[in-house]
Amino acid sequence: MDPERLLRRLRGGSVADVDFGDMQRLMEALGFGLRRVSGSHHIFTHPELVELVNLQEVRGQVKPYQVRQCLRLFERYDLTLEA
Repeated sequence: MDPERLLRRLRGGSVADVDFGDMQRLMEALGFGLRRVSGSHHIFTHPELVELVNLQEVRGQVKPYQVRQCLRLFERYDLTLEA
């Protein structure tokens, strides 16, 4: 799923069953980079933010509470998709 479509879906409230690869592409499109991986924990950083983002891949999907945390972070910092 392309990042723009996924972001619309997530903002619509559908945070369950999010494919990890789709979420990783969305994070990268928003300017985040994968900093390190420790087991199932993938740590993302953004050059303009102090906060780290942790996503866990469980059976190919992201945990719903982590998707909600990302959405709150996107809103708090008014992050938009890069053109």
